[in-house]
Amino acid sequence: MSDFLISIVSFAFALSVIIFVHESGHLLVAKAFGVRVLTFSLGFGKTLFSFQRGETEYRISALPLGGYVRLGGENAEEATGDPRDFQSKPRWQRVLVYVAGPAMNVILAVLLFAVLFTVGIAVPNIITIPAVVGAVTPKSSAALAGIERGDRILKARGEPVSNWEDVSFALLTAPGKPVPLLLERGGKTFTATVTPERDGRYEVGDWAGLFPSMRPQVTAVSKNSPAATAGFRTGDEIRAVDGRPIADSKEFIAYVEKHAGKPIVIQVLRDGGILSLPVVPRNDGGRGVIGIGIGLFQRYSPGRAIVESVRYNIEIVDRTFQMIGKIFTREISAKGALAGPIEIAAQTGEAARIGFKQLLHLMGFLSISIAILNLMPIPILDGGQIFILTVEGAMRRDLSLRLKEVIIQVGFVMILILMFVVIWFDLTKHLPKGLLPGS
Repeated sequence: MSDFLISIVSFAFALSVIIFVHESGHLLVAKAFGVRVLTFSLGFGKTLFSFQRGETEYRISALPLGGYVRLGGENAEEATGDPRDFQSKPRWQRVLVYVAGPAMNVILAVLLFAVLFTVGIAVPNIITIPAVVGAVTPKSSAALAGIERGDRILKARGEPVSNWEDVSFALLTAPGKPVPLLLERGGKTFTATVTPERDGRYEVGDWAGLFPSMRPQVTAVSKNSPAATAGFRTGDEIRAVDGRPIADSKEFIAYVEKHAGKPIVIQVLRDGGILSLPVVPRNDGGRGVIGIGIGLFQRYSPGRAIVESVRYNIEIVDRTFQMIGKIFTREISAKGALAGPIEIAAQTGEAARIGFKQLLHLMGFLSISIAILNLMPIPILDGGQIFILTVEGAMRRDLSLRLKEVIIQVGFVMILILMFVVIWFDLTKHLPKGLLPGS
């Protein structure tokens, strides 16, 4: 299957699941409150397939970039006075109907990440990694600034940092800009300035040659490799080699590379116990290799996985709003921070090619992101409708039909502009230079 087809199929799968879950929230809560549900649609535009169940028509429509639930008497001009009309229900019930869609997206994100954390996934949990430098890329801005392995980062851009997530966010959101750091070495503090290199496509920065100090974990084991023969498993945490404690991935790799063809014993932590695994690194061009992927592998018990999933989602929400704030203050570009359907399709295709777990991970991220977007107070989105109902509740009366029409029209124009902007950003990222005006 071609990369393009994989991207299209994975994008359609991911978006269909997320939209179905979102619209199901509106449907279920509306029916629970006795509201007439006329239509449940995945997609917009021309109906491709439909069937009737009771008073509700379920359909799949041609344009798969969203969906909707049409409620009886949802608009004031359509209200008939029927007690089952949406407009006849108390405002608090109408608010809950609108909240239900984003809430289901949040639940989906929590469940997806919880499942992934239960079966295990190689996704860095950098919020748990201390802000200690584990390695410095030679000739990088960090190396030129005199930063060394073992230095602890106390502040980035004047803000205190408590883990590598804080360091990463400060660097990634400052592409091509100097980032002052306050560090500690041997009980003494000093300052250094690094400059993250700009990624031209996404207009974000890198880690400026800095890497965290983290104990290596096995994220993959190659078939028929020395590691597979020795009994290594994904999730094994490497603690020592030949009795020498290992502090980070770089130290471990360097040791293995120096022992090509020589037997070594690697101590790993697995299921709470230490195992000793003898292995002979294969000689690969003079370097020793054992056939494992090294990174940070997350796997927890089901109960702990749910807790970690909730924490992970909270972190995504927090960083999302920080990112939005940096867009408005022009600290980062909107082009680098926003993604439209073309970019999302490319990312889902890339995730699918890596593996199904990576696709589910991206779906979790998209689901919580869609929940955030829908709760924004933009007219025609769920958040905009909730805002209008809240204002009406505070005023103890409904807004005029004419005012509501204007609000809806403004919201529609805002969404069209947003879609045009993100699609334009997508095109500038993916089309060759020279094909777009001004490129």
